[in-house]
Amino acid sequence: MSTDAVRPLTPDPARPSSRGPGHRHPAGEHAPSSAAGHRARPDARLRQRAFPSDSKHFRNVLGRFATGVVAVTAIDEATGEPCGLAANSFTSVSLDPPLVAFCVAHTSTSWPRVKAAGRLCVNVLAETQRHVCDRLAAKGGDKFAGLSWSLSPAGGPVFDGTLAWLDCTIETELPAGDHVIVVARVHGLDKHEDGDPLVFFRGDYGRFHT
Repeated sequence: MSTDAVRPLTPDPARPSSRGPGHRHPAGEHAPSSAAGHRARPDARLRQRAFPSDSKHFRNVLGRFATGVVAVTAIDEATGEPCGLAANSFTSVSLDPPLVAFCVAHTSTSWPRVKAAGRLCVNVLAETQRHVCDRLAAKGGDKFAGLSWSLSPAGGPVFDGTLAWLDCTIETELPAGDHVIVVARVHGLDKHEDGDPLVFFRGDYGRFHT
């Protein structure tokens, strides 16, 4: 993911458990009882305890939480040129008032430009827009070169093919470790195109299957 938003989650080579929700115990084997006097046998896989300070393991574990991907865009007030960043930390916060949030790394060079604009547009990216995410996640250069976009009602860049857009203003910023949590107020929004979402899971892009 973007160096401006969330660091890439290193793919975890570990195989998933073969015991899914529908697993049944073999004949003659009973599930451990939780009744008084009986304790469930600890799963050997749960005995290893990695400290959160192990950043690689931290990213690997959290990478198992699938997220969508958004492009946060604006028009640079100083140059009149579009600017933006990609983030997979986007979430809705409140219906009344209408608030959303996303996280940005302190090291982001794009966020100061987006922030200075005052108004921003959140693009919910489709699975066909991986190239948009890659472009916005790159360092330096013209991130919008070769990308097709138009202006939202509030004047924010909306990429062609985006599933939905939200016009926002910054409500507040909350420092959180090596990132800042940006809470934004929504002033206008709508769906834009039909399609499936761009999904980020275990350090790579994926697809949503119904």
